[in-house]
Amino acid sequence: MSSTRPDANNSQLETGLTNVGSTSGVVSVGTAASGLPGTSAPPAVSGRMRDLWRMVTLNRKVGIGVLILVFFILVAIFGPLFIHQDPNTLNAGPTLAPPSAQFLFGTTQTGQNVFTQTIVSTRSSIFWGFLTALLITAFSTSVGLVAGYCGGTVDDILSIFINVFLVIPGLPLAIVLAAFFPKGDLTVAFVLTITSWSWNARVIRAQTMSMRSRDFVQAAQSSGEGTLHIIFAEILPNEIAIVMSGFIGTVVYVILAAAGLQFLGLGSVTSLSWGAMLYWVNNNDAILQGAYWWFIPPTLCIALVGTALSLINFGVDEIANPRLRKEAKPKGSKAKKVVA
Repeated sequence: MSSTRPDANNSQLETGLTNVGSTSGVVSVGTAASGLPGTSAPPAVSGRMRDLWRMVTLNRKVGIGVLILVFFILVAIFGPLFIHQDPNTLNAGPTLAPPSAQFLFGTTQTGQNVFTQTIVSTRSSIFWGFLTALLITAFSTSVGLVAGYCGGTVDDILSIFINVFLVIPGLPLAIVLAAFFPKGDLTVAFVLTITSWSWNARVIRAQTMSMRSRDFVQAAQSSGEGTLHIIFAEILPNEIAIVMSGFIGTVVYVILAAAGLQFLGLGSVTSLSWGAMLYWVNNNDAILQGAYWWFIPPTLCIALVGTALSLINFGVDEIANPRLRKEAKPKGSKAKKVVA
């Protein structure tokens, strides 16, 4: 689901982001300023935003991925505003017409405009993909934090549920569950949330177990802070990088899995989405009829969004793991051969 390995790379993610800022001479929070009287340490948020901006601008994979993703987000937000025709209108043009100046992506077997369907479907697919991934990330993060910090019986009980869902294949279980619920986007989001939370929860639990013995956590305990405050105000901010990496990988999985469920007819085939478009492509034998313009747009959109998110994840992986990082070679300096 995610391009990062939970035990090797995700555990180095926070250190990698700190190293991005340290390479440019940025002093870490609380080191230089904290020891001077009358001065306060710079806010950690601005430092993290500066590191994030450097990550986007210096890493080519992250930059390309962000550009592609921003393009689709803009299309999802503003694209349907420029569509003045109902994409479900039948006989809007000739049946199975190839791409032309009037119909940029051609028409379907019932004369529907493929271009308008693709634009409107982008909003639905992007919205539900990110919303479902957000729900999965919020649930898995909460479970992992509570299990890792509390330990004991609470950790044992939650670990049982995590391990049970880890060994059950997610997509087959989602197919079985989706068949028993009413068809719709909410059903797809609910089913994917149930079947896709355990992996990230295990990663967060392992990282939290290593952090609960840190000095700042013990200081918060000594000052009488509550459990929820320590978990979500002290530990969680130090795991934001790992949470975001898991969120990116979850978005990729959710978009692909949702398209797969809708392609099988387990989602809402009446609402417009990339998966619903592929369902009608298969239902009307568009490939056998040679209507390439019907199935290429939704397939290409899914592939491009998945590629963009994967590039972002790969770029974050390179920053987190120094062994994968490619340092720029100094210009004008060539190694001279030493003659013995």
